[in-house]
Amino acid sequence: MHLAIIGGTGLSQLDGLETVRHQVVSTPFGEPSGPLSIGRMAGCEVVFLPRHGYNHRIPPHEINYRANIWALREMGITRILAVSSVGGITASMQPGTLCLPDQIIDYTWGRPSTFFEGDLESVTHIDFSYPFSQPLRESFLRAAATLNIPLIDGGTYGATQGPRLETAAEILKFERDGCDVIGMTGMPEAVLARESDMLYASLNVVANRAAGKNGGGTVDFLQMNQTIAHTMRDARQILTYILRTRDCAICTDE
Repeated sequence: MHLAIIGGTGLSQLDGLETVRHQVVSTPFGEPSGPLSIGRMAGCEVVFLPRHGYNHRIPPHEINYRANIWALREMGITRILAVSSVGGITASMQPGTLCLPDQIIDYTWGRPSTFFEGDLESVTHIDFSYPFSQPLRESFLRAAATLNIPLIDGGTYGATQGPRLETAAEILKFERDGCDVIGMTGMPEAVLARESDMLYASLNVVANRAAGKNGGGTVDFLQMNQTIAHTMRDARQILTYILRTRDCAICTDE
């Protein structure tokens, strides 16, 4: 088994997954967000894990990212397709847009963010210059192009602590820093995958304009949830296409 899909807000269940079994995996770091759903989707064997739990009860800052990634690694996962809902900062990141970021800026704090600590034989560093796997990004891009689904190639994801949304002043700072979208779960998920030698890429659903970018109004949560539900259909189509076509050897039956 090689492939896992991690779902975020709006993707706590994976439509089309023919579940064979649920598996509880214990880790040295505690319990993952829930049992791993192991089954087949579009003919491809896949593991599904919703990072917020199956009933969307775990806030971003309390997700046990290390347990999630460790559990997937224990299952033999080498490739992760992640899906996340984000706020749009730059003009191109309008609600209902799909974005495939290629960079991250980490603003989180207090989250355990590495496996390389404690009683180590030596200090370990990893290269994180380019946090997302280019081959997996290209799989997303090919699928979107074939399906004629607009997908923005590139952008910087700013990872914030949550669970509150940001102030308008914070969004201005993040924009000056170069962020295109803002989310709460991209880190340390991405770096833990890299430490585990897993290929990782994230498909972002822009749910709303970030604070201060919506004409001075406040965030409309009803509209945001409607946008997520609508746009997530496109995200599911892209995932299904990648699995059905076995793009980039992303799915094998070995």
